[in-house]
Order: sequence, then structure tokens, then C-alpha cells
Amino acid sequence: MTTQLRRPRAATRPLGTRRARRGAVLLVAALVTSLAACGSRMDPATVVGLSAGAGVAGGGVPGADGAVVSGEVPGADLAPGTTGDLATSGSGSGAVGSGGTAPGSAADDGGTPSAGEQGGGENAADGGVRAGSCDGFENTAGITDDTITIANVSDISGPVPGIFESAQQATQAYAAYVNSTGDICGRSLKILNLDSRADAGADQQAYTRACDDAFAAVGSMSAFDSGGAATAQQCGLPDLRSYSVNGDRTRCTTCFAAYAVQPNLVPNAMPQYWAKKAPEAVKSVAMFYVNAGAAPSNAENFRAAWEKNGWDVKVFEAIDTAEFNYAPYVQQAKDAGARLVNYTGPYQFTIRLQQAMRQQGFEPEIFLQDATVYDQRYVDEAGESGDGTYVYAQTALLDDFSVAEMKLYRSWLQQVDPGAEPNTYGVFAWSAARLFVEQAVALGGKLSRASLVERLRGVEDWTGNGIHVPQQVGAESTANCASIIQLSNGTWKKVSPGEYLCGSMTNTGLGG
Repeated sequence: MTTQLRRPRAATRPLGTRRARRGAVLLVAALVTSLAACGSRMDPATVVGLSAGAGVAGGGVPGADGAVVSGEVPGADLAPGTTGDLATSGSGSGAVGSGGTAPGSAADDGGTPSAGEQGGGENAADGGVRAGSCDGFENTAGITDDTITIANVSDISGPVPGIFESAQQATQAYAAYVNSTGDICGRSLKILNLDSRADAGADQQAYTRACDDAFAAVGSMSAFDSGGAATAQQCGLPDLRSYSVNGDRTRCTTCFAAYAVQPNLVPNAMPQYWAKKAPEAVKSVAMFYVNAGAAPSNAENFRAAWEKNGWDVKVFEAIDTAEFNYAPYVQQAKDAGARLVNYTGPYQFTIRLQQAMRQQGFEPEIFLQDATVYDQRYVDEAGESGDGTYVYAQTALLDDFSVAEMKLYRSWLQQVDPGAEPNTYGVFAWSAARLFVEQAVALGGKLSRASLVERLRGVEDWTGNGIHVPQQVGAESTANCASIIQLSNGTWKKVSPGEYLCGSMTNTGLGG
């Protein structure tokens, strides 16, 4: 097990103080099946409804009074970029950390997860942290007598609709997990979902609303996350993201991430792995990247770092989001004799490139991408064109249910949004939500925006209870570990040795 967040431990406690709840909702969760293949799609019919109309269909979750609150809340007063206020105040009937299982759950034997499973110890909703006294707890922006509102600002619409929807799904999944088992000093979690629309201006607008209506932002994910960075800092909003991808976000003093990136710091372990495994292939590399968001800056840093590790990049080209003809780019790679092709961008665009390669009979020795394509939707849509793809990933395998935290994530994801696909953005959003809850519980009555930011600055070696590589959250530094996985006959398998490849970093000096 990788090193966890360094913090004092105590006997398992409930989330803050328990409070009486109105109208308990009986969860009659059916055993979830069809999860044998990595990233496989769960049939929504396998997650059965709740009694008295308190079902989970349509993305709704049970409210404290047994009602279902939909993820889409109509209203003319919603700010630009809003996808809806999702109240996730559950009807928990047991103390967090009790180690029990929800009705209908299977035993935690490492097998197929069941809907609404419960964790114990470090996998309990509060992580087993020593709960701070609730004495002196004060309501503030985003906090009432009954709820703590956290905002999630992610790219939902834009050039690639739904690209980071998984970050919102995972955040609401963790909130549902928390609310099913306890509360934070008498308050349940409520999610304010906002759409940054793959646009820096929309990100800024969404964070303006979050400053007013939420206590913190949690699990957010945007390719244009520079937009709201200054806004979050100016209002003192704690912003604990799924990923941070732009330098402006990293420099924000109230912004953190479960997966932070300093663009100029690039891990050496992955390029060194390929330099040793395929020394001739790395001498003839074609790099393509989507011409949007943080991708151009990150691609420049990747090229600089990888070349310092012995790679020779023959082709380096941006591809616009509106481009549909990928044939000229494939021809460039062919003419250069590329033996390793790397792409940085959404999986939908990856498929276009790979289909063009297949049409032209171009089969490089290695096709390599980041974990953006580690998603069952890519597997389904790419078909034979995607077979053999390599990915450098920073999470445990999505179907490794021996990792208890992965099992919890998959279980609660299906509980709140049957049929939703797990992916790396969801994993890190879930991890961010867990870290927020653990810190809030530990602070108790001392919880404030400023105190939360101060505690987050001290977080190091955070693995989200073993679900991903160690992250230096407080330092906001790029992680130095990854594993290499490959898609073979529709299944992802790890091909690199050990748990993760870890090593030194290259400082490109380019910034971002």
C-alpha cells in the first residue's frame, strides 16, 4: 500500500454529530452484475428503485425527506454555466465507519461490487479520522443549519459534450455515500453542479457563483481551468479539484487537486520505460495533440522532457477541434517513418486519428496516450482501431476490486447514476471529495474556508486510500509515478512491472 496522508488516527467515528432525519428511505439495492470486464457498462435495471418513490433513476438521489431531487433543476435564476442544483442529502441510518454493508450488498470479498456498499476503517466515508469537536461551528457562505453546499465546475457542454461529466458523477457519488451514513456536524452535503462549457470565461462565471453559493468547490475538471483561478483566490474559495491542468490554477493559493500538474515538471519514468523497452521506436516519434485548452502547453513540455530522455520527435503537430480529416496527419507520420505515435486529446478525437491510420494501413509499433482513453466508451467506439493502444495511467485498474476504494467508487457511481462509466477523471474527483470530507470532519467546529485551505496545504502522499498514485496535494506538484496498461481484445491489462513506475522529474523550464 502506498503512503497515505499523514494524519493522526483514532477509533472509527461517525461524521460529526448525528442528527434526526425525516422519513427514512429504505434502500433495496439489487446485486450489481456485469462488471467482469474493465470499464464494462452496468445495466441500469440492475440497480433497483427505492420505496415510496425515492428511486435513483434519472440521476436523482434520495433526499432527507425521502424525495428524489433531480440533477436538473429548472429555474430562470440559474447563472450561465449551471447544469442544476443536485441535493444529495441521503437518509443514512448508521454511523460512518461502522464497517457494515448496505441492505442487499455483498460481503467485501474483492468480487463484484454491489450498489451502495459501505466501507470501514480508512474506507469509511470519514476515513476513520479523529473527528473535531463541533463546538463553535458557524454557518457561512454555502453552509446552513442543515447542509454544506459544495460546487462542482466541470466541462459538460462544449466541443466534446459530456467530456468531464464523470467528475460531477463521482462527486455526487461520494456525497451520496457520506449522506447515507452520517453527516458533518449535523449537516449533509449538497452539490451545486456548474458547467464550465470548455471555456475559460464560463469557468470564471461559474466560480463567481460558487463564491457566493458554495462553501468550497470539489472534484471540478476543465480543460480551461485558468478562467476561474483568480476568482477562487480572490474570494478565498477552497478549490479541491479532480485535476488541475493549467499553470494559472496551480499558482492559485486556494486551489488544490487530487491530481495536480505543474506543466514544466514532467515525470521521467514513462519515457525511460519506453526508451528501454523499445529503443528504436523512441528514435522516430510522431506527436499530435488537440489544439485547445492546456494541451498545447502540456505537449510542448512533454516533447522537451521526453527528448531529454532519449526520444526523437520527428513530427509535432496540433490538430484543431473542428478538424475531421486526419489523413494528412497520418501521412506526415508515415513519411517520417514514425514507429511510436502519441496523441494528447479527448478519446473521441483519438478514434478519428486511429481510424485514419487504419484506413491508410499505417501500423506503428506503439500507439501511446494518457489515461483520457482509459474509458469503456473508447473501447466500444474505437473497436479494432483501438486494439493494442498503450496508456500511461495514474490509477489502479478500474476493475481491480481488491482495491477496496475502487470497489466503493464503482458501487456508488452506479447508485447515483446507473450506467455511468468510471474513468480517471471520476477516480480523482472521488478522491478529491474524500479528502474534502476527511479534512472537514477533522476540523469540526473550526471549519472555515481559511482553515480548510491551511489544512490542504499540508497534505502529502495522498493516494485516496490506494486508488491512485501518491499525490503531493499541498505542494501542487506533478506526480512522478505511472503504470503502463494496454488494450488487448477489449480488455485493459497492466504491462509494466510492479504497482507503479516511479522516478525523477524533468524540469523543462517552459512553464505553462
